[in-house]
Amino acid sequence: MKDFKSHFRFNKQERSGVFYLLFIIVTLQVAYFVLRSSNLQQTDNSFLEDGQLQAQIDSLKARAQRKDSVKIYPFNPNYITDYKGYALGLSVEEIDRLHVFRKQGKFANTVEDFQKVTLVSDSLLQIISPYFKFPEWTQKKTKSKLPYKSSYKEIEQTSEQSKSNYTIIDLNSVTAEQLQKVNGIGEKLSARIVKFRDRLGGFLVSEQLYDVYGLEPEVVERTLKQFQVIKKPVIQKININTASAKNLSKLVYLQKHVSESIVNYRSNNGIILSFDELSKIEDFPFEKIDRIKLYLTL
Repeated sequence: MKDFKSHFRFNKQERSGVFYLLFIIVTLQVAYFVLRSSNLQQTDNSFLEDGQLQAQIDSLKARAQRKDSVKIYPFNPNYITDYKGYALGLSVEEIDRLHVFRKQGKFANTVEDFQKVTLVSDSLLQIISPYFKFPEWTQKKTKSKLPYKSSYKEIEQTSEQSKSNYTIIDLNSVTAEQLQKVNGIGEKLSARIVKFRDRLGGFLVSEQLYDVYGLEPEVVERTLKQFQVIKKPVIQKININTASAKNLSKLVYLQKHVSESIVNYRSNNGIILSFDELSKIEDFPFEKIDRIKLYLTL
């Protein structure tokens, strides 16, 4: 025990040495924690918000949201494509029901008819139905009271009778003077229709008359009772994967900056494999894709 206790006995100098050693250790520990907390504070300061940079980020986010959003224009629900149905929120089954119904040569002429055919939910119907645009002659009260099957037959008969009252003239050969005979078409509008037709190289479908600026839908419907596309023009389709922005912009439906965006998209992503890809291009008028496809090829 004496030998054991002797190890813990220190003289005055040894005690002073031990004290200074402990003092140095404590000092180093305090210095370490002070430096560490200082570094953490500097690190936290690096995450302070940069107002100008955050504003740029918010602007880019808003632009991306506008780019991805689909603007809905008035449309005839009988001609909903797969992409259009997807954008509206319809399920694959609901879109398929509509396509099967249309293949039978039938039309849904009211909102109620559309729901009966597609079985779409009331909540979704309430959102998209305000954009439905049926032909004016389908909205007569006497027709709306009939079930959609018999209503279609009545409308078909009425349409045939109305056509028999006119001699249908080819929309691609009609003159401005002949167009002015339609109620609602004056000298300016008739000249605009002819000019639009010439820029297209001729109408491929009668519904392109709706694309003439300033021509009201009601006037178009009256016009199509007398003028229809009978002889389609032969056109040279534009290859969207090889055409320059200048050539693409020759198409009436594509503005210059949209044509340039198509070329840029093609350069960054390779060849365009389907027309649905065009929906990814900013400001592309996808609501008119059915018309545009008539003049383009992949």
